[in-house]
Amino acid sequence: MYLHVGNNQNIRIKDIVGIFDADTATVSAVTKKYLSGADGTGSVSFASEEIPKSFVLYRDRRKKKYRVCFSQLSSASLCGRVEQFGGW
Repeated sequence: MYLHVGNNQNIRIKDIVGIFDADTATVSAVTKKYLSGADGTGSVSFASEEIPKSFVLYRDRRKKKYRVCFSQLSSASLCGRVEQFGGW
């Protein structure tokens, strides 16, 4: 199954490591450092041009690395969609 994160972008549910709220998760210095590093390596994408409410950390099997996708959908909405399909 796939999770639709916005703008026709889908992520395979079993590749998802975590779904995070963009407002609360980015307060931590460790998270900021990780996201900055991921952005520097080109591992960050945006599902929309709107202000992101959440981000999804997932494993990209083809490139064998972890990626981050920012979404305009809330983390609660994304988690609800995952639970609707039976969870991880």
